[in-house]
Amino acid sequence: MAFRRKIIAASVAGAAYAILLGLIVPNPFGEAIRSGLDYARLFSLSIPVYLLYSFPVILIYGVPASLAADYIAGKLAARTGKRKAEPWLSGLLHAVFGLPLLWYGAAAGLLGFAADRLLRRRKQRYRWHEPLSALFIPLLVWLFFMGIMYVRELPEQLPVLLQAAIG
Repeated sequence: MAFRRKIIAASVAGAAYAILLGLIVPNPFGEAIRSGLDYARLFSLSIPVYLLYSFPVILIYGVPASLAADYIAGKLAARTGKRKAEPWLSGLLHAVFGLPLLWYGAAAGLLGFAADRLLRRRKQRYRWHEPLSALFIPLLVWLFFMGIMYVRELPEQLPVLLQAAIG
């Protein structure tokens, strides 16, 4: 059951990570930000790129790492007799397991940990259609920001498209 919950948490955390990283580092290509409109353009451009590279890593590496972090934290808390330390140990291990990808990975690990803990509070048993449906969250975020880019470029491309349509 934890595996299914972790997939949902990875989907939510992956989308949130890309958006937050886009807010903090909107210019992954090194372009200068000259205005608020420039910031918005670079932000909307960076989200699909961040999702494209970060979500597969969060899903493929993050889910097993999260399972391992929870398992190790549970064993350590039980061995020391301090059950209340388990969430803290798990959060720390999530960050540590993300560190091979530097601070970006640690931040993604902590976002995944937070999403998983929120889902864990619900004490719900997830069936397979729910984690599979949750995989659409990053896809929809990607499509939304790609749509923004398309709509923004449409006025420039409209004369060329009309010319091609006419013949």
